[in-house]
Amino acid sequence: MGRLTYGTAGLLALAAMTACSASNASEQGESAAPAAAEKTVVTVVPANKSGNIPTDQTVVVAAQGSPLKSVRVTGTSPMPGVTSSDGTRWRSTRTARPGVTYTVTATTADGNTSTTTFTTVKASKSFGIETITPNKDDTGLTVGVGMPIMITFDRPVTDRVAVERNLVVSTSKPVEGAWHWFDDSHVDYRPKTYWPAHSKVRLDARLAGVRVADGVYGKRDYTLDFRIGREQITKGSTQTHYLTVKRDGKKIREIAMSAGQGGAWKYYTTSGTHLAMSREPVTIMTSPGIGPGSAGYYRMTVYNTVRISNSGEYVHSAPWSVGSQGYSNVSHGCVNVSPSNASWFINNTLIGDPIIITGTPRTLEPTNGWGHWQESWKQWLRWSALKSGRTDLL
Repeated sequence: MGRLTYGTAGLLALAAMTACSASNASEQGESAAPAAAEKTVVTVVPANKSGNIPTDQTVVVAAQGSPLKSVRVTGTSPMPGVTSSDGTRWRSTRTARPGVTYTVTATTADGNTSTTTFTTVKASKSFGIETITPNKDDTGLTVGVGMPIMITFDRPVTDRVAVERNLVVSTSKPVEGAWHWFDDSHVDYRPKTYWPAHSKVRLDARLAGVRVADGVYGKRDYTLDFRIGREQITKGSTQTHYLTVKRDGKKIREIAMSAGQGGAWKYYTTSGTHLAMSREPVTIMTSPGIGPGSAGYYRMTVYNTVRISNSGEYVHSAPWSVGSQGYSNVSHGCVNVSPSNASWFINNTLIGDPIIITGTPRTLEPTNGWGHWQESWKQWLRWSALKSGRTDLL
């Protein structure tokens, strides 16, 4: 009997709870009906049909209500970009081209598509790279560890920051480096220390559409790939009269030499870190600053020469001074070596190999040839718009 009474009470209690729950659900249903789906809204900057847009303005696409499925920005060529992790924003990562109408097509995950257009400012003038070193013809694409990247533009640059920001150096081994402006048309790059041996380097000059002065925009992009060879460093002293060549840290050759005799300033070999600038089987040398008929004038054919400055200095074959090589300085400023040593040296030197000379009162100027390593890192950075940074990795 007691058991029956318990069961009846339990059923009554369950019924009461069920009725109460049903009543609450009904009330909630009446007061909180399912909301209508949020409308998808896509916003694009620059605004639709806008004109005279700066080429460096970032294109931004934002979606509300549904994430972005795809974004395409097309003009003379597609404009790349990146999407945020949550899929609600897209932004461009490259400079636009001047005088181009771009179409932005954005599609969201729920199937909505938005299309807008904008037109960039027109260019009155263009600029580009006139020369770039290293290159296949002049230096080869395997170079020494001291080799700078040297760029000459065909027009002066006012906005150095804009240019540096778009000169991207990538390497197979991490490097800290910086650009350095020698004047408004000439910018060079070197690492803080020598390039890592046996590494790869790529320069992406993303200059198309980059504004560098009023009305002046980049013509196109450029890409340069080159390799760093073994580390070969040559050191010579005008006091000991010898060159010592080390490859990857090991001495591979010692060469007797004779350097500049001095007396007149121009006849001193410059002290400092030179770079091999060219390898010439035959070079015609003339006396600096002296014409035919003047005392001390000479014009001679010299073989197996490696140029180390713009002031007429070479490491070269000098059979006439073999007796002085290793003992005294008798040249007009060049580094004289024997014919056999000159042949070996030209065949075992890469353009960009460091050749370090010490012992003279005349110092190599940073602008004399490729005297880039004559400046300390602090001095180098003084003429950099963006200072130093790590390279991207290939």
